[in-house]
Amino acid sequence: MVNFCSDNATGVAPEILRALEAANTGNAMPYGEDELTRGLQAKFCEIFETEVLVFPVATGTAANVLALSVMTPPYGEVFCHENSHINVDECGGAEFYTGGAKLRALPGAAGKISAGALEAAIAGVGDSHHAQPAAVSLTQTSESGTVYTLDEIAEIAQVARDHNLNLHMDGARFANAVVSLGCSPAEVTWKAGVDALSFGATKNGVLGAEAVIFFKRELAEGFVYRRMRGGHLVSKMRFLSAQLDAYLDGDLWLRNARHANAMAARMAEGLAALNGVSIVSPVQANEVFLRLPEAMIQGLFDRGFQFYRWGAAADSEARLVTAFNTVPADVDALLSAARTLAG
Repeated sequence: MVNFCSDNATGVAPEILRALEAANTGNAMPYGEDELTRGLQAKFCEIFETEVLVFPVATGTAANVLALSVMTPPYGEVFCHENSHINVDECGGAEFYTGGAKLRALPGAAGKISAGALEAAIAGVGDSHHAQPAAVSLTQTSESGTVYTLDEIAEIAQVARDHNLNLHMDGARFANAVVSLGCSPAEVTWKAGVDALSFGATKNGVLGAEAVIFFKRELAEGFVYRRMRGGHLVSKMRFLSAQLDAYLDGDLWLRNARHANAMAARMAEGLAALNGVSIVSPVQANEVFLRLPEAMIQGLFDRGFQFYRWGAAADSEARLVTAFNTVPADVDALLSAARTLAG
C-alpha cells in the first residue's frame, strides 16, 4: 500500500525520535518547568524576529480552540472560511472552549476568505441582539491546499484592525506555506498583522506536538489557566518541547516542508497531463485536489494506492497529500499507474 491520504499517516522524522530519546535521560521538572520548554521561548523569538509567548500543546485542535478562547468573549463572533478546520472538523471545540462564541462561516474561492467578504460580513456591533464581532481565523495553508499571500493577509488584518478584531492563524501546515511563499516566518505572521498562531508540527514529521504563539502578548494573559482547565497542560512537557526544539533545529521544519511541497508539485504536474484529469485547486503546498475518471479512481485503489475521495462522490474528486518522507518512486509509481489507466 502507498498512502497519500494525509500527512498525518506518516511516521516520525528520525531527528525527532533522537530528540525524544535524549530527553528521556534522567529527570526533569514537570509542567513546563524543564530546561527544554524554557529554551523554546528564545528559539521561537529568534525565528519570528520579535518577542513572542509560546505554549506547547499536544494537538492542533487544542492549539486552535485554546487560542481562540482568549481572543473572543462568550458572546463573540469568530469569522472563518466555511471549510476551515475549526468550522468543519473540530466537533464544536471552538464554541466549547470559548464558552459559546459563534463561528461565522464565510465562503471564498480556493479555501480562502477575502478582505471584502470579511468587511461585508461584519455587522451588529453594539446591538445586544447579535453576537459581537471579535476575531478572525485564517487557515494557512488553507483546506484547499492554497496559500494566503502576504498582501491578502495584510488586507484582512487591516479590516480586523479597523473593527477591533483579533486575528488568528491556524498554521497546521504553516511550514508548507512559508516554503511556498519564500518568505520569513515573521513576514507571514505578525508583520502582516497576525496576533496569534497555531504553530503546526505533527503533519510535518513530529510525533505529536504543536504550539500556540502569541505576537499580541496581552492576549496570553490567562492562557495558562485556560490550558490547565481544558486539560491540555502536559505534565511531562519536556517531551513535547524536545520535539519542537528538534523540529526547529537546523531548519528541519522547512526542509521537511520543502520536500513535501516538491512531491506534490511533481504529482500534480504528472496527473494534470493525463486525459480526463483536472486539477480543481491550485497546488501551492503539499495537497493535490483533482477530478479524475471514476475508473481511474477505482483502478488506483485496486493497485494499492490510498487517498481520500473528496466532495460529492458523483464529482469523482479526490485529495492526495504528500509528506516530509514521501518517496519520489512512490509518486512516480502512482503516475505510471494513472497513465496506464488513462489509456
